[in-house]
Amino acid sequence: MRPAAPVPDREWHGRPRRPLSISGIGYQGRRLADLLDELRSTSVTVLVDVRLRPLSRKAGMSKTSLAAAASARGIEYLHLVELGNPKDNRAAFADVAGEAGRGARERYARILQDGPGAAAVDRLAQLGAQHVVALLCFEADESTCHRALVLDAVRGHAGC
Repeated sequence: MRPAAPVPDREWHGRPRRPLSISGIGYQGRRLADLLDELRSTSVTVLVDVRLRPLSRKAGMSKTSLAAAASARGIEYLHLVELGNPKDNRAAFADVAGEAGRGARERYARILQDGPGAAAVDRLAQLGAQHVVALLCFEADESTCHRALVLDAVRGHAGC
């Protein structure tokens, strides 16, 4: 997990705020205990699940189990379904430089700009201004995951 990049203090919604603290993490190739240890070691207080369907065949990584395990470590769990990447849009994210990847990213970026997606980005910006937040999805390589676009949108929303 990359350290959260702080955003300079600025006014936000008419009031001063502290630096934004938000980063991403993937659970691919990790055990639950290792994931939670890393979150604690980086002072994460809120884990935001950005999977459309927070289900996993990997032990402990489904919503209910993950929420309970995080809570036991003092980490709040929040699932934001509005930030999930549609199933038919996921495979193309692995194509980082190709046409299919560009199309998938453009499609997902539109989700983040309107309606429930935009409201969820706003909520993340608020959370990141008050807590140390980590966005969770499956992919270990953030460049092949939609959470990279979520992070960019939140940082752009917050005025980075």
